[in-house]
Amino acid sequence: MSDRRIQWSLIGASALFGSLSTIAVLNLFSRWCTKMMVVKKASSLVTFSKDSNGSCPGAFSGISGMRCNGNNLCETGLLKDEVVSEQLTRNIQFFGMESQQRVAESFVVIVGLGGVGSHAASMLLRSGVGRLLLVDFDQVSLSSLNRHAVATRADVGMPKAMCLQKHFSSIFPECRVDAKVRLYDESAEEEILSGNPDFVLDCIDNIDTKVALLSACVRRGLKVLSAMGAGARADPTRIRVADLGESSTDPLSRAVRYRLRKDHGIHGGVPVVFSVEKPKVKLLPFKGSSGEEENPSDYQIVPGFRVRIIPVMGTIPAIFGQVMASYVVTQLAGLHVLTEPVVNLDLNHYRMLHQRLIEHEELLYGSAEEVLVGVEEVLYIVKELWHGRSARDQSSKDVGRKMWRSVNELMLVRWDREKPASVSNLILLKFEEAEAHETTTLENIKKEEPEFYDMVVAVLRRAIVDYML
Repeated sequence: MSDRRIQWSLIGASALFGSLSTIAVLNLFSRWCTKMMVVKKASSLVTFSKDSNGSCPGAFSGISGMRCNGNNLCETGLLKDEVVSEQLTRNIQFFGMESQQRVAESFVVIVGLGGVGSHAASMLLRSGVGRLLLVDFDQVSLSSLNRHAVATRADVGMPKAMCLQKHFSSIFPECRVDAKVRLYDESAEEEILSGNPDFVLDCIDNIDTKVALLSACVRRGLKVLSAMGAGARADPTRIRVADLGESSTDPLSRAVRYRLRKDHGIHGGVPVVFSVEKPKVKLLPFKGSSGEEENPSDYQIVPGFRVRIIPVMGTIPAIFGQVMASYVVTQLAGLHVLTEPVVNLDLNHYRMLHQRLIEHEELLYGSAEEVLVGVEEVLYIVKELWHGRSARDQSSKDVGRKMWRSVNELMLVRWDREKPASVSNLILLKFEEAEAHETTTLENIKKEEPEFYDMVVAVLRRAIVDYML
């Protein structure tokens, strides 16, 4: 009897276990089917029709709890969607539902979609930004795969904006992703910056286009974050976020700051991501089909864009992009983050040299109106061009700690008196040398001291290159 009871008990337990297992599997299968239907529905709502400018309006509606159209952002309830809320769980836990909702209702424009811009755009998407406008005129190349966020070999030849849009549709299809395949310039301002974006990311590596975009954002009162030079660097611990006026160690920052002040009267107020690390390598020489070094300008397809190559370790542009995305998302969410301060030592010495230049100009020319440099440019001229020594004493020995003892005996004067006191027309001389220089002409120097003349011209030509004048 006891054996029969044991048999029946085992049969009953097996039946119960089988029933519970079946119910659990059916429940999981039902949830999986529901999620797949939502994702499929969302994907089908993202359109990829292109207009004549290569833009992709991508208007859609009908996703659970969300109302969108071609002109407005998602109004309410995106985070109530089961799939979306689960995908953004970690962000919601970090920011809170209300702050993440602000991120979901935001509109961000990213101009420039290379190593920096693609990573910034990708993380903004993954962070739940509700609308992105991607702008770039260039195409994916094999050599860009070492630093691009999502591109594969199959994407080579595809416009970068379209490449990102394609991949983004499978990562977070609920985001409205518009793509414009075009070069940003002044004529594109209304098309790119209209619609009141919550943030604009400048990830452009061309000086003219960069200055045009930043000046337009300042004029329109738009929040903007700009990426400075990420190429030729290797140390991720030296990346900073600060005002453009504080990024004096970065060559691209220096050129942008100079152009914004000179051409648009903008002296600061633009946050930038930059590295305090000096570039490890220089632009590679340009060689034509013959193998001989040639003039890069002869091969330019787009005027103003460089042809020579900057060596890039792919990790640094990626980190730049991640830093930009983190900065923007925290701003959109309303989370205050105190950035690491940038310390510039010995600025008083450069202020002294700047003031000395102004006084000299007023004494010699009657006014300082033609002084086109500020303290940051003086820092560059003294340290980078003349190494803290007189132009007539450019020996190879390093001044080191005695630098400021020698600087106290020096002053900046115009090389060519017929041209303004600009970054490419100032030399550092001792007081008595400066006085003698003011009484002679460039023709006499070229005739009597040809080696000195050629050396100064070469140094000042470097300033023209560094400031992209």
